[in-house]
Amino acid sequence: MKFAVVGTGVIGSGWITRMLAHGHEVVATDPSEGAYERMLTQVKQNWPYAESLGLAENASLQNLTFTDNLAEAVKDADHIQENVPEIESLKDKVLTEIDFYAKPDATIGSSTSGIMPSELQQNLTHPERFIVAHPFHPVYILPLVEIVAGKSTSEATTIAAERIYESIGMDVLHVRHEIEGHIADRLMEALWREALHIVNDGIATTEEVDKAFTHAAGLRYAQYGPFMTFHLAGGEGGMRHMLKQFGPALKKPWTKLEAPELTQSLYDDVVAGCEATSQGNTMAELDMKRNEFLVKVKQLAQEYWPEDTASMKKGQQTVHEYDN
Repeated sequence: MKFAVVGTGVIGSGWITRMLAHGHEVVATDPSEGAYERMLTQVKQNWPYAESLGLAENASLQNLTFTDNLAEAVKDADHIQENVPEIESLKDKVLTEIDFYAKPDATIGSSTSGIMPSELQQNLTHPERFIVAHPFHPVYILPLVEIVAGKSTSEATTIAAERIYESIGMDVLHVRHEIEGHIADRLMEALWREALHIVNDGIATTEEVDKAFTHAAGLRYAQYGPFMTFHLAGGEGGMRHMLKQFGPALKKPWTKLEAPELTQSLYDDVVAGCEATSQGNTMAELDMKRNEFLVKVKQLAQEYWPEDTASMKKGQQTVHEYDN
């Protein structure tokens, strides 16, 4: 498959690295002065990480070409990935040009983090072949891509997009309905806003807020995510018990965000979802897997943040001194 990447900044270079690592040809384009040199430097810096994750048999940096001519870049591509700055008027202009010059059976994806696909495709001649495909930095390491169809996106394009992104080793998350910020960024935005409130109200410093996450929830969320984390917190009763016991706490002012009403329908959906994700594992088995995972993550964290280990040992030494 031949890819074209339009816009070669951090995200664009990440896409290029991932596509090359999976053995595909890539034509990159960016009109900015010095774009080629910056892109090549970035891709070469990314490459060792791609190698560590495993390269396709025919993966090579030699499969990359660059042109400052957008029409030349996209005319033979099977899939075009747009990554220009998050300015709607600029994206409209670039996507219109891509749509004009791309071959009839090409698909077009946009890396937009917040603009809805229906807005971006409304001025295209062939809006049915457009889809949002939002990745996460670093694209060459993190596998998630959120694909979001617009009102005019065809089902065939959605199916083709899933196949295309899976061909470069991505985990495709199909966002069922378009919404500003998609899914993952909305979750991160909620946390970000609450963190700002905590600092603004003088409750904690930025360092303390970060530590509250990296030394607790962040470690757990790396494995299970918010729903399965609370499913485990419910003990043998899982999410069913968790919601019955702590559901009323949603009414308490623990956050600046307003919680949705815990209706029976929401209760049933959350319980059923967690039980399905458990895949027949008992709570004890899930608990054991979590603990093994956390030990390895913590060991890895200590390897890259040795000052945390030193701080922990110092605290243990202080306790022993008091014992004496």
